[in-house]
Amino acid sequence: MSWASTERYRIRPAPGGLALVQELLNTRAIPPYGEDVLAGGTGVRWLRDVTAAWAEEQGWPGPSGEPRAGDLERVRALRERLAALVTGEAEPVRAPTDVSLRPGLDEEGRVALVPAGSPGEWLEGAVWAQVLLAQADGTWQRLKLCREPACRSAFYDRSRNNSGVWHDVRRCGNAANLRASRARRKQRAAEAPTGE
Repeated sequence: MSWASTERYRIRPAPGGLALVQELLNTRAIPPYGEDVLAGGTGVRWLRDVTAAWAEEQGWPGPSGEPRAGDLERVRALRERLAALVTGEAEPVRAPTDVSLRPGLDEEGRVALVPAGSPGEWLEGAVWAQVLLAQADGTWQRLKLCREPACRSAFYDRSRNNSGVWHDVRRCGNAANLRASRARRKQRAAEAPTGE
């Protein structure tokens, strides 16, 4: 399956269903990589393509009908909730999200949570199911947002000790290190005694 929003950042997709979550997070506009994928006509096309491809890959029935007026708004709100969840800034939700997940069985007899509804509802159900599975299998904490404020792309931390903070060390890591180095030089210059 192609993960166009993630691939535009030159990032390897996360394993399994976390790739779907990562793809949604990476639809945000981040210069110089690209515009917000969920804006206007491109958003409708992205939603239609991603839900169809994910349904086919999983062997599930796809969403019912074409994207509706509120689907993109729903998906953008989901993207923001997920970003807050990934960074640990999410507020507890006392009222459940209105999604439809139906139990199903795959070829090996494992239970699957199969989404239903319009494309926006379907995607939201699929994403929440993948978050739940990733939290249960311990891979959730490896999905991160790049620490570089100008970036914030979603990446899967493949480091042995789960210590990665940038999606691209050369691009975002170097920018952060350069800013830190300049700040230290400026601080030293400010603290240096002036010739009297």
